[in-house]
Amino acid sequence: MNDKIHVLYIDDEDNNLKSFRATLRKDFKIFTAIDAEEGLKIAREEEVHVVIADQRMPGMTGTEFFEELVKFKPDPIRILLTGYSDIASVIDAINKGEVYRFIDKPWNIEQIKNSIKNAADIYFMRRELKEKNIKLQKLHSEMNQFVYSLSHELRGPLMSISGVSKLAKMELKDPEAAEYFDMIDSATGKLDDFIYKMLDFYRSTKIDNKVSEIDFKEIVDQQLTAYRAKFDIAHILVDIQITQEHVFFSDDSKIRVILNNLFSNSVQFQKSDLSEKKINLSIEVNESEAIITLSDNGIGIEEKHHPDVFNLFTRATQKNVGTGLGLYMVKEAVEQMGGKIDMESIFGERTTFKVTLPSMK
Repeated sequence: MNDKIHVLYIDDEDNNLKSFRATLRKDFKIFTAIDAEEGLKIAREEEVHVVIADQRMPGMTGTEFFEELVKFKPDPIRILLTGYSDIASVIDAINKGEVYRFIDKPWNIEQIKNSIKNAADIYFMRRELKEKNIKLQKLHSEMNQFVYSLSHELRGPLMSISGVSKLAKMELKDPEAAEYFDMIDSATGKLDDFIYKMLDFYRSTKIDNKVSEIDFKEIVDQQLTAYRAKFDIAHILVDIQITQEHVFFSDDSKIRVILNNLFSNSVQFQKSDLSEKKINLSIEVNESEAIITLSDNGIGIEEKHHPDVFNLFTRATQKNVGTGLGLYMVKEAVEQMGGKIDMESIFGERTTFKVTLPSMK
């Protein structure tokens, strides 16, 4: 394999071409052209990393040559050879991004050699970055497929196990055996909840925003139905106030991640000995933003934990519940939509989260 830097040099003086080739052929793979047309032909046919062109050539100047080159091969790094009298056109070419640098004539061999090596470094770094971007796009596509499989291939069998377990309990004649099926239901429920959290984590941190018109009442009604199926919240007074008189655009799935995790926190961190348990959800939508406020009279968060509550895998309580993902996902989702989140909590009394989201259209 030839690891040499490929250099194309265009100059209308044949002696310059011969001198360039003779001096640098041991260090680089050299292509030379006597005019711009021949240079464009070589550039089309050969792999070229660095292109050097004289500014003053008959028919087409160096900068005009570069303008044609970038139309079909923009990647090679371009160096212009010029005299002092051409400085205005050189500055214009540099400002347009057509030229990496210029070298004044007569050129010095060490200067040329170092310029080629520096230009080639840029060329190969850009190529590596492009290749990594392609790999990242492929990885992103594969992750989307993985999340789809996680949702359908894993949650489907879990729901089947749970359904069969419930049917079996209905037909049991030995009451003591029911305990084993309760253990199955508990384990499948925890695993399904963890999978659901992983899906939420991916939606809130890895997927680009998908903007659509948001009907907060519809979303909250659907979420509340899901909460009641998932949690025992009959003993909690849930007060919901939604004021939306303006059209609002945002990411539906990320809003659901925010509401789901904030509400889940409020349910899980209620005081066990309190008779009047409350969760208040308020959503106010104006022309430019939506303000979501969720508060509860639960156990609260100690002040020493306030700076860390939105960090990954942080648990701000000794209660052995949750994964430490919820508030991190909320913050990620909020920030990806250009919003902000604030928290106010008094340990042993209450917690309030305020989310401000801009309309995204």
